[in-house]
Amino acid sequence: MVAHNRVIVELAAIPENVGVARLMAAMVAAQGEFSVAEVDEVKLAVSEAVTNAIVHGYRGDARRTVRLEATLADGTLEIVVADDGRGIEDVELARQAAVTSDPERMGLGFSFMEAHMDEVRVESAVGRGTRVTMRKRPSTRDLAAARGS
Repeated sequence: MVAHNRVIVELAAIPENVGVARLMAAMVAAQGEFSVAEVDEVKLAVSEAVTNAIVHGYRGDARRTVRLEATLADGTLEIVVADDGRGIEDVELARQAAVTSDPERMGLGFSFMEAHMDEVRVESAVGRGTRVTMRKRPSTRDLAAARGS
């Protein structure tokens, strides 16, 4: 297990890079004491955050970039996904299930992030972009099993 690590990457805002972001986050999470199921939860949350940046923040403008930062410190994983796109006018409304700016989407991205991470913070300014910070700690049940307790 790694005690501390930090990885930062900028990705072209294209759908193909959602998978790249998922793998990067999973690789950092796997260095901690997370179960396989918890790593899968991290991957899902990262997928939603990066997809939101591409679809809603940039409206598919592939010339833009999404910044992903994954930090593992003191057993806690922190993932930051940031864009400098359109921003969110009403963050609290956007966090509600089934609310979306794209009628082709279900509007469950933030709900999935909140369901699978311990903490989700969203900061946004119209015309300046959005920053989603997600934190997750390994469950104590899984830690005890991993240590053979």
